[in-house]
Amino acid sequence: MQQDLTKFSELAGAAMGQVRAAIRSGRYSGHTAGLAHGKLQCNLAILPGEYADAFHEFCRLNPKACPLAGVSNPGEPVIVELGEAVDIRTDAARYNIYRHGKLDQQVSELNACWQDDLVSFAIGCSFTFENALRIAGFPMRHIDLDRTVPMYRTSIETHQSGPFGGGMVVSMRPISKERIDEVYEICRKYPLAHGAPVHVGDPAEIGILTIDAPDWGNPVPIEDGEVPVFWACGVTPQVAIMTAKPPLSITHAPGAMLIADVSEQTAPLYPYNDN
Repeated sequence: MQQDLTKFSELAGAAMGQVRAAIRSGRYSGHTAGLAHGKLQCNLAILPGEYADAFHEFCRLNPKACPLAGVSNPGEPVIVELGEAVDIRTDAARYNIYRHGKLDQQVSELNACWQDDLVSFAIGCSFTFENALRIAGFPMRHIDLDRTVPMYRTSIETHQSGPFGGGMVVSMRPISKERIDEVYEICRKYPLAHGAPVHVGDPAEIGILTIDAPDWGNPVPIEDGEVPVFWACGVTPQVAIMTAKPPLSITHAPGAMLIADVSEQTAPLYPYNDN
């Protein structure tokens, strides 16, 4: 009999099928960093069809924060680039539902609110470069502490498309001062995972006033000899959605990603990413 795994510590070394079963059944709804090693993890943005073209263009204009991995057909709960067994309605660990740009509720599945005109966008996730950094011997403190990576609003403006705009969101990881060049060299190889950092050092330079109070996720300690390093983050579309205020929109809950069936090493950027 297959064991019902419900905790991060139990799922951390589990096979992909066990991780998906725990998420799809609602038994696990926590962060997914460090789970299903080797599989592509994605941010989600789900919008009514009338907003899809403008959001698609927003992603094209902001590929650092919104590198597209795939787009669904209207009403279909599948993004073929991620694998046809992946159900958009059930397979993210947690979802945020927004009404007119305001968070209305957080749920573990979307069957009750699914509509025939909804278009789903899968956006690459930083967990891919995290795996590469860990292999290279960089500690990922939020994973080691079983926390969600800290994420912050910034003063870095995105390029607007229709009603979608607002500031870029970044995620932060403490890195040794002596290894910053290595981080750039590794991360620039993963454009689908936001690529190289957008800022190193003083958070105030990008509008972050309190590093210990992230807007999403949990704070992590920065030790002696380390500096905060910031990457563009797939929560940026949530800020854009709050700005656009569509009557209905759905995203993943920050840190609780959709895990695809494709490898993070071989998954290509969606063809729309042409800049």
